Amino acid sequence: MRSHHASGSWPRNTSLALAAVLFFSGCTTVRLSTTPARAPECWIDLTRGEEAEHADVMADLAKADVVYMGEAHTIRRHHELQLRLLQELFASGRPLTLCLEQLEARDQPAVDRYARGEISFAALAAAIEWEKKWRNYRDYEPLCEFARARRLPIRALNAPAAVIRAVSRGGGLAKLPAEQRAQLPAEVHLDDPAYERLMQLELAVHMAVDPAKLRPMFEAQASRDETMAANIVAALRPIDGTKRVAFVVAGAGHVRYGLGTAERVRRRLPEITERIVLITESGELVLSAADKAASRDVTISHADLRSLGRPPGDYVRVLPKIALPPGHPPVAR
Repeated sequence: MRSHHASGSWPRNTSLALAAVLFFSGCTTVRLSTTPARAPECWIDLTRGEEAEHADVMADLAKADVVYMGEAHTIRRHHELQLRLLQELFASGRPLTLCLEQLEARDQPAVDRYARGEISFAALAAAIEWEKKWRNYRDYEPLCEFARARRLPIRALNAPAAVIRAVSRGGGLAKLPAEQRAQLPAEVHLDDPAYERLMQLELAVHMAVDPAKLRPMFEAQASRDETMAANIVAALRPIDGTKRVAFVVAGAGHVRYGLGTAERVRRRLPEITERIVLITESGELVLSAADKAASRDVTISHADLRSLGRPPGDYVRVLPKIALPPGHPPVAR
């Protein structure tokens, strides 16, 4: 596996469902044509190991208190699906809040001004220096614009990037200066062996990772998850008392297997109903030269992941990798 961002990428050797995709003829049919055609996509219900109809998936998502959209941050198809699902859930009448990992919680005042229509998306981005914090922030503009047009609250989830780096590079949470520690939740749950083991497997993709530094890196991940979980809970129970549904857009690594952010929300609200939606990379993840130079191939086995004892999510949206016959026109994606 080669990945530019362990928290936001789908491990290529870890899916419990993708190996079965080739058996679903509805997902893999190739029609010889003289004009490019978009490859057919389908849903897989990971709890049943079967294809699912879109209407059935949406009906189930509409029952949830939290819908987690686990993404690879730089794949356009992932953002297109997020927007479609947000639109359809809104049409179902659920009182939604759009929750974004890609925004830092300390920027919430500016986000609120944008959501109220007081400033434009460009002005929001400039005010919070979003491009410096998240290079492809423009990919989230359609989601934000839809939410604003429908008067949906937008919740910034993330911890300050500088604080998370300090945890990772400074020797862990206990060594964090008091000023920075105050920017994280009072309780950060670090006794999480299943999640820590998964993180160690995935972090091995980074060429420069020293095994001795894995624990601080895990604590940094847990600190980010804890911060996002606290803000998701706040989005579910706003101060006006209105119960809302959280539509959460975050890297897949924060929610796969119900671990990370998802588990920390459940710890705060044990009665919560959640659904985890994942999306295949399907060869669309493109790494920069710098990313490739800093990473290495790793293999995460089925045995590694079966030990978790749970499916990676509730549903996965599949775009099959199709081997086209010689001379076939390119398939538009």
